[in-house]
Amino acid sequence: MKLRTALCASVAVFGLASPAIAQENAADGAAEAEGSEIIVTAVARGQNRIESSVSVSTIGAEALTDLGAPSSADLIRQIPGIRSEASGGEGNANIAVRGIPVSTGGARYIQLQEDGLPILEFGDIIFGNADNFLRADRSVARVEAVRGGSASTFASNAPGAVINFISKTGEREGGAIQGSVGLDFETYRLDFDYGAPLADDLYFHVGGFYRTGEGPRDIGYNGYDGGQIKTNITKEFDGGYIRFHAKYLDDKTPTILPQPVFVGGTNSSPDYSAIPGFDPRSDSLYSPFLTPAVTLDGDNNVASFDFRDGLSVESLAFGIESEIDVGDGWTLTNRFRFADNSGSFQSPFPASAGDAQSIADGIGGAGSTIEFATGPNAGSAANAASIGGNGLLTNVVVFNVRLNSLDNITNDFRVNKEFDFGGGSANFTTGFYLSRQAIDTDWVWTSHVQTVQGDGQAVLVDIRDANGDLVTQNGTVGFGASFFGNCCRRNYDVDYSTYAPFASLSLELDRLTLDASIRYDYGDASGTITGSDSGFGVGVTSFDFDNDGVISPAEAQTSILPLGNARPVNYDFGYFSFSLGANYLLTDDLGIFARYSQGGRHTADRSLFSPAVSTVDGSLPGGDSGVVASVDQLEAGLKYQSGGISLFATGFFAKTAETNVDIAPVVLFDTEFEAFGIELEGAYRSGPFTLSAGATWTDAEIVDALDASVIGNTPRRQADLVYQATAQYDADMFTLGANVVGTTDSFTQDSNQLELPAFAQVNAFLAVRPIDRVEIGLNAQNLFNVSGFTEAEEGSIPGNGIVRARSIAGRTVLASVRFDF
Repeated sequence: MKLRTALCASVAVFGLASPAIAQENAADGAAEAEGSEIIVTAVARGQNRIESSVSVSTIGAEALTDLGAPSSADLIRQIPGIRSEASGGEGNANIAVRGIPVSTGGARYIQLQEDGLPILEFGDIIFGNADNFLRADRSVARVEAVRGGSASTFASNAPGAVINFISKTGEREGGAIQGSVGLDFETYRLDFDYGAPLADDLYFHVGGFYRTGEGPRDIGYNGYDGGQIKTNITKEFDGGYIRFHAKYLDDKTPTILPQPVFVGGTNSSPDYSAIPGFDPRSDSLYSPFLTPAVTLDGDNNVASFDFRDGLSVESLAFGIESEIDVGDGWTLTNRFRFADNSGSFQSPFPASAGDAQSIADGIGGAGSTIEFATGPNAGSAANAASIGGNGLLTNVVVFNVRLNSLDNITNDFRVNKEFDFGGGSANFTTGFYLSRQAIDTDWVWTSHVQTVQGDGQAVLVDIRDANGDLVTQNGTVGFGASFFGNCCRRNYDVDYSTYAPFASLSLELDRLTLDASIRYDYGDASGTITGSDSGFGVGVTSFDFDNDGVISPAEAQTSILPLGNARPVNYDFGYFSFSLGANYLLTDDLGIFARYSQGGRHTADRSLFSPAVSTVDGSLPGGDSGVVASVDQLEAGLKYQSGGISLFATGFFAKTAETNVDIAPVVLFDTEFEAFGIELEGAYRSGPFTLSAGATWTDAEIVDALDASVIGNTPRRQADLVYQATAQYDADMFTLGANVVGTTDSFTQDSNQLELPAFAQVNAFLAVRPIDRVEIGLNAQNLFNVSGFTEAEEGSIPGNGIVRARSIAGRTVLASVRFDF
């Protein structure tokens, strides 16, 4: 009997393995032969890697612990083919796959899942990315990632990839408690998990974490504060099981946006360096001296918002998963989850930075003077040439977005039938998926001017004109996005419904497997949006915030929502996806596969302020093509696994067509991209030594665009090569390992002028087990403290040499003690 036939008899038909198999293969992190683990994400039925016709990778529980990734996005960087720009901190990462572009923030073409259901229906909700609500801790058994292939037909809005965080279930008794402390940065963290049988057919698991501290950057206060707890309980019965699960996440972290850096040299050979007194690896524009941002809220009432809240998220989720064998080879499976999601996003974004006197004159006119508005020298005059230790100021727009509701309801129902026929076997799956995603947010941005200082010492400043009159108010230039033309005072209150019938058929003919799947996504958007942008009403007024009876220049620049001029959103959409694949085993250890897929993605809130949606009635005057991006993919490859060696090679071609909108100010892009490349992944195990590595080479091109000057160019932030590797030695008493993640250079913008330099980040880990059930660990991120920039706002080096770029964090070393039980 073939390996797959033997193992798949008791594996669930989608998303998750049956409780016993899932726990055995994942939850306890048992070492699996690379290639033999059962894949349960975005496939019709569980398959091992060597026999599947999709590109899939896994990260097991042991690797999760060893790598000690600071965020879920950092962890995702270990997956071949995935470009995860994790420089923003715990959330707000930009994640793309293979040659599909990084055209928005978040994960536009990737669905991030927990236990087979999406965190959010759309991975790139503006300021509400899916990874904002995802934490990797000891409750996670393994992470599975399917790139391309059947991702487009087994999940909605996921033509690029599905990345599934699978939870432990507790079938085997065990757990751990771990305390961690930063040695060269301030963080304190407690992780725990425990699971056990309550009876022969009943078991549970609970796990989570809590942490507090300043974090990897010197911000001057406890910016990281919060945690999560997850739990589930499973009851098995003859022919199936039922599982109840819940999660509570309440977490607050800074979110890092691009920051000022000096860039010398030329666009094609730039030299990025830190500004004196401000190291982008360890500093940020956050500071305890940034007083709360006062503005009008989403109801046009006076409100105050604390910078220290940063990225704050809260999620209360519960769900039910069940499976039943109804006989004669038929299996029914259903998963349901409701998540009450909310929070806020508050971070300083430098609209510009430069010489302090030039910044002051730009606000108050020639001959303006500067004085400190906050901090230890508040009220005293400042010397423009030496302010902040570098003579620089930055005009900041505070991206202050209130995530009132990102509630999500999801249900996935599937019917599976396995049957034999002459010369082979077949597997048929059909089902229906539905979700309801709320997007209710208020954009209440404000503008300030502050020093460019590290060590949490940045302060707000006031500007006086040549007559000595204040033109700012306690460091506030305007109670709106003054530096962006007073754009972007907005409210979204829109509900998105998604429905998707789907079906797949897989045929196994000796060594040949053929499979085909189809999905039709359709749905509607309904609600209202309000905005101060052109065409949506007058958005600037005067308001006496300090109640002194006088309207100051800053108060005269108060953005207001035209609440009486809300615009309806009312449209339907629909698109087909399909995937055809084949896998042939040349030998028991070597397989070849090929697949062609077409998929789509509803762009949702990213299209609301674009011409795609009518300003009159909220319909789609040009049809639903304006709110649906399409991705065509062709892939073929080899898979080899024997003994301690596994090798996977996939050649791919991707064509992406999308409409996109930049938000500040509104700029429409209608672009087509093409990319081809090769993705390599391998692992080697010899006794206590293991080596795993992956690399993806991509040749990408813009083939059509509204801006004809960029046609033929490389898409922004698309490196030719991204790679990662981990080497590890396991002995009875200790584990020692190192991990490297790197990228070659890329362009900051589609204009292909200024480059982002290549960099390689090395991480290392050491765990010592002096006695049974006790482990003492050290984990170093960015061991050699390298500089690495993942994005930049400028397309070329400006005259003053100051570029706004986002850097990876510098070196951090974490010590931990774990007790297993």
